[in-house]
Amino acid sequence: MMRAMAHPARIAIWSFLGLHGPATATECAEVAGLSPSACSYHLRTLARYGVIEEDPDSAADGRQRPWRVRIMSVNIETNTGDPAVDLAGRILGDAVRAETDRTRVQYLSQQEEYPEDWQHALGTNQDVAYVTAQELTELQARLQEVMDDYRRLDPAARSAGAQPVWLTLDKYPLFKPEETQ
Repeated sequence: MMRAMAHPARIAIWSFLGLHGPATATECAEVAGLSPSACSYHLRTLARYGVIEEDPDSAADGRQRPWRVRIMSVNIETNTGDPAVDLAGRILGDAVRAETDRTRVQYLSQQEEYPEDWQHALGTNQDVAYVTAQELTELQARLQEVMDDYRRLDPAARSAGAQPVWLTLDKYPLFKPEETQ
């Protein structure tokens, strides 16, 4: 799946479908800067790996082929033992971090324009946890469970006034490899 996702056009398509709901290849092509036929290829690739799926129920007529996201949460591994998969994971991770950085800079440049309640809710949280590798894995699973309750890819499941917010949890060591026991 990481190999399928480690492509800028596919990340753009996946993000667009996740944020804006079902869309056709033509609509996705505009976002990804591709022709509709090239976009169709990328849509089929994402579908082959289960990231997206066709959504015939949202078609305006029988000629349209809209697509929707199946998965929005991705855990990016970069130490699988397969050099190609590890490279794909690093490329995907870099692309996600670049998009996160772009979103952060855009928000900060317009922060004062957002309603006050959103300004208080948005921003960066930083903390330090003293954990074992096992505890960190457990923490990741617990946080994922909490986030599962709020992802709500189906617009009908969202609270009134709900808006998309990019959530990223980075886990980096504050110790050197030789300091582990």
